[in-house]
Amino acid sequence: MDSAANFLPMQEEVLNGNAQPALTQKGAAAIGIGLAAIGAGYAERGIGAAAVGALAEDSISTGIAVFLTVLPETLAIFALVALFV
Repeated sequence: MDSAANFLPMQEEVLNGNAQPALTQKGAAAIGIGLAAIGAGYAERGIGAAAVGALAEDSISTGIAVFLTVLPETLAIFALVALFV
């Protein structure tokens, strides 16, 4: 019952045209960078396992394995660049 009373001023602000966004630009940027980092970590999980398996079988060089493992991290770097541009 108490939470319903909190929504009434917000509805009046929307009707008057004085509504504010629920998420600021900095908050949206933080969410975007966080999701990019989570996605990069998820990609590195599979690529890292495959690279270690290929290194164990001597089918690829160490440099290629490191390159493939680091490649998804560029996603988080691009997200940080987009924040400052």
